[in-house]
Amino acid sequence: MAIIPQQTLFMWSEIENLGDLERLRLVIEYMPDEELMDKLERERKNGRDDYPVRAMWNAVLAGVVYQHISVESLRRELSRNGQLRQMCGFYGFNTSRRRRRIGSTKKTEIVPPAWVFTRFLKKLLKHKKEIDEIFKKLVEQLRGLLPDFGKDLAIDSKAISSLAKRENKNKGADGRRDKDADWGKKEYRGVREDGTTWEKIVKWFGYKLHLIVDANYELPVAYSVTKASVSDISEAHRMLDALKEERPEILEACEAMEADRGYDDGKLIIKLYDEYGIKPVIDIRNCWKDGEETRQLSGFENVAYNYKGNVYCYCLETGEKREMAVGGFEEDRKTLKKLCPAKQYGLSCRCMDKCRVKQGIRIKLEVDRRIFTPIDRASYKWERCYSKRTAAERVNSRLDESFGFEKHYIRGKTKMSARCGIALCVMLAMAVGRIKQKQADKMRSLVRSA
Repeated sequence: MAIIPQQTLFMWSEIENLGDLERLRLVIEYMPDEELMDKLERERKNGRDDYPVRAMWNAVLAGVVYQHISVESLRRELSRNGQLRQMCGFYGFNTSRRRRRIGSTKKTEIVPPAWVFTRFLKKLLKHKKEIDEIFKKLVEQLRGLLPDFGKDLAIDSKAISSLAKRENKNKGADGRRDKDADWGKKEYRGVREDGTTWEKIVKWFGYKLHLIVDANYELPVAYSVTKASVSDISEAHRMLDALKEERPEILEACEAMEADRGYDDGKLIIKLYDEYGIKPVIDIRNCWKDGEETRQLSGFENVAYNYKGNVYCYCLETGEKREMAVGGFEEDRKTLKKLCPAKQYGLSCRCMDKCRVKQGIRIKLEVDRRIFTPIDRASYKWERCYSKRTAAERVNSRLDESFGFEKHYIRGKTKMSARCGIALCVMLAMAVGRIKQKQADKMRSLVRSA
């Protein structure tokens, strides 16, 4: 029988292969921004309409797609790129309604001056709630387009350095100082192949972008921007509580959440599984005392475990140490099964007849909720799931490389939060547009074949 493999519904490489104009077209066409546009147009009322709200908004989106780090850089692009001007909505020389009423023939510039962009961006900052609603609508559309969207989630944070280099003693707001940022620090530790340890400490002055992303499609599901000093764990708790309050369907659809050891927290692990039914796949830190390699498992004289969740049995006669086989998770009992290595692998054991471990053992999660999790840390499944955590890192990297956060001129938490929200909305709109485009092409091909 000829088996036809199922085509992948979405991969980000499809977006990267498109040109800038095509990506911008997807964003403008599929961005659910009508509510935001209506509010901005109502606020303008009978004011001057030299540069329409929708054209200005499209220009802001173009700045994200074309990776412009400043207004002047975007204006230069608009000046030399006629196709971009037309796509944004700057069709030519416009005359305001007021000038038409008084009979003036004076005409405005094709490209808005810098002060027009500045004024428009200030208005956008007052509509952060509407930007968040656009983000939520796009996530909801993706849940409908991709049947397994949100099944596996990954959480991570990203350091965003401020344009300022240090705290300013003058805390007064003047539109120039970054009085919201503070110092953050991340520590990285590991062990080299030769057994020696290494440590790396990264410090920065600025903010943190906290992201929950779909681990299969590498698309954001929730985000928040905080000062750099806010811990990853505390913000993870807050984001989960916010999702439960505002969008509980996302947590209900999730089966597993992956994170690095920066999120290693017993309370977070318990919350994920006990409250939301989400299996935590979080790397673990060694919090044991120096020199403590294993601990004896209560109730068994010849069974011990280490901080990584590996369980060992010892021969009662020879003292030989062997790692026990993974037997799976019993959800009704909330226990992990461990099997006798001699029986599983066909090994010889002198004390097999009198060993209590030969029929396998059950370890309750309550022994240590950090170490013993529903997906056994010693299993291949845990490794497969944990490898999906890199999806969050790739989204963070994409924000730097494709959306201009590696170098920016953003000051203040309000501006940073709005800028991150718009960039993430652009990312989601590209994905929604590409998926709908592929589905339409598929339907057309089916019609032609019929």
